[in-house]
Amino acid sequence: MIMRASRLISILLLTQARGQVTADQLAAELGVSVRTIYRDVDALLAAGIPLYGAAGHRGGYRLVDGYRTRLTGLTAAEAEALFMSGLPGPAAELGLGAVLAAAQLKVRAALPSGLAAEADRIATRFHLDAPGWYDSPPQAPFLPAVAAAVWRGRVLQVRYRRWKAPTDVDRRLAPYGLVLKAGRWYLIAVPADGRPPAGADGPRMYRVDQVLALAELDEEVTVPDAFDLAGYWAQASASFLSGLYRGTAVVRLAPGASDRLPGAAARACAEAGVTGPDGWVRAVVPIESVDHACAQFLALGAAIEVLEPARLRARMAQEAAAILARYERGHPRPGQ
Repeated sequence: MIMRASRLISILLLTQARGQVTADQLAAELGVSVRTIYRDVDALLAAGIPLYGAAGHRGGYRLVDGYRTRLTGLTAAEAEALFMSGLPGPAAELGLGAVLAAAQLKVRAALPSGLAAEADRIATRFHLDAPGWYDSPPQAPFLPAVAAAVWRGRVLQVRYRRWKAPTDVDRRLAPYGLVLKAGRWYLIAVPADGRPPAGADGPRMYRVDQVLALAELDEEVTVPDAFDLAGYWAQASASFLSGLYRGTAVVRLAPGASDRLPGAAARACAEAGVTGPDGWVRAVVPIESVDHACAQFLALGAAIEVLEPARLRARMAQEAAAILARYERGHPRPGQ
């Protein structure tokens, strides 16, 4: 009974939100048979809901013009989740802060008093701060303009700064979506001429804070129906991580030192580390390169010893000797 009541509310809200929806669409959305949708619609009609159906190729169910339902079908948990999903910081960055505030105000006004109080309580108990502790949020002055082009489906002409030469390049991009990752915004797009860059296959990601100049063009973008932004990001992230670590190192770490390593290395120590009688942990950790690992491990000082590979161990010893030699010379005089 509870499940059916929830489904009836969903049918009503879906019809209200979309204007017109077919029985097949409702069945697919709610995971039931078309016959079940027919029975549910009959139940809504019997309850006095002004819902009517139109036959034919362009038919479907509609509500009588002007009919609106209040959000009394929300449970306490749903109301709390809705207000937790507001993300005021990112919305403000996109230029939607005032719009979000107005939308939340309208939703709150439609809630019964008990649920409204619970929603207010959630807003005072949870706060999202996306960037990491040691990262300052990058400045992305063109983010609202990029977001507007994504929403309107328009081609962008951008001046973009990349990490390899030539660093500053001009690109015509067809935007597919925006992703916020650890406080940094990424534009997912393809070249507007339809040709992927050399070595690329499909959409690519562009850091919005690296956009130097931007103009929205009067050209429409058609995002393929098969494109799934969340699915693309998951696959691209996995591919990035798999290509990031190109080797491993065998290390010994003093007690507690693994907590000072970055995520992948710290996880490797926690999952596969072997603690010796002296409390030191021996583990195999992923590394990007000898140069990168050396700089990373030197930050731990004497709390780490590299055992393998030999090239990395030799590099660590060389750097440690250079540091020791510098300090043995004493304080330099002014001008030295």
